[in-house]
Formats: sequence, C-alpha cells, structure tokens
Amino acid sequence: MLSMPRKLLLTSFQTWLPHQTSNSSDDLLENISQHESSSHSLSYLRQLPVNILQASNRVIAKIENLRPDSILLCGMAEKRTQLTVESCATCGDALLKTSVDLNQLMAGLAATEISDDAGKFVCEGLYYQVLKHLQGRNFKMNCIFVHVPLLTPDNSDSVVADFNVLLNKLALLGFRF
Repeated sequence: MLSMPRKLLLTSFQTWLPHQTSNSSDDLLENISQHESSSHSLSYLRQLPVNILQASNRVIAKIENLRPDSILLCGMAEKRTQLTVESCATCGDALLKTSVDLNQLMAGLAATEISDDAGKFVCEGLYYQVLKHLQGRNFKMNCIFVHVPLLTPDNSDSVVADFNVLLNKLALLGFRF
C-alpha cells in the first residue's frame, strides 16, 4: 500500500537590519527548494515580515489552509555558529514547549544543538503564537523552530545536511516524536 507524502510547511523571515543582505533562514530554504529531492510535499512561506502579528497571521492562515503534518519555522541567529532547535517559546510569564522529543529528533546530528532561548524577538513571538494556535485547535502537528546561523563556506554543508535530516525525521510517516 502506497502512503501519502507527508506535508511540511517551512517558513523564513525577511531581513530587519540595514547591514543584512539576506536572511540565513531564507537562504537555507532557497537551498532546500533548489535541491529538493524529498518524497515529501514541501510548502514554503518565505520572507515573512519581521512583525509578530503579521507573521503569525500569515503562518496560521497557511496552517489552516494546508493542514501540514509538520511545521518548521526558521529564523536567523547572526551570533550563533550552528543550527539550534528551540525547545520552547515564552510570552510574558507564559511558556509553551514543542511536543517534539528534541533529544530523539537530534540524535546523530553534527551541527545542531537544542536551545532554550528563542531570542525574545519576532522569532520567539511567532513560535509562541503558532504553538498556542496548534494547542488551542488541538491540532496534532509537529512544530519546531530552527535558528539558522549565518551561512559560510565553513558551515554551509553541515547546516544544510543537518537541516535535511531534521526535515526527513519530522516527515517520517506515522512517526511522532
């Protein structure tokens, strides 16, 4: 019996500071889309505005329309040197954690670590709003936020390789972390 391809939603942001020529999260998704060899159905919502309300509204509308199996929210972390998967997001005193078992998800990854600090900026705001929405609608979707470092000749291959592993692990049919 053939299984349906898993639907994944991948998001990225625009730049927000004058010195930024691109956003590494968007650069990574561009790379993934150009070299897409996945048997999964990948949908992209790229260049989100650097505004929590606007970005959240766009992503939530896409989730409602697409009903993906998994969501990979991506943002740039200029000061980090490797991929980081965020364990949680806060808004004021409220904290929401991803339902994904990050230790299992990240087993064997060379250039990725778990972070408990989503940044207190639009990245964390978006992650919090999406987790809150999924929880409120009782959607059983995997959702993670991945911070992407600046891509350089030294780290690009390992970052892309680890991101592809994350993507494939989240997409495994019938596999919930």
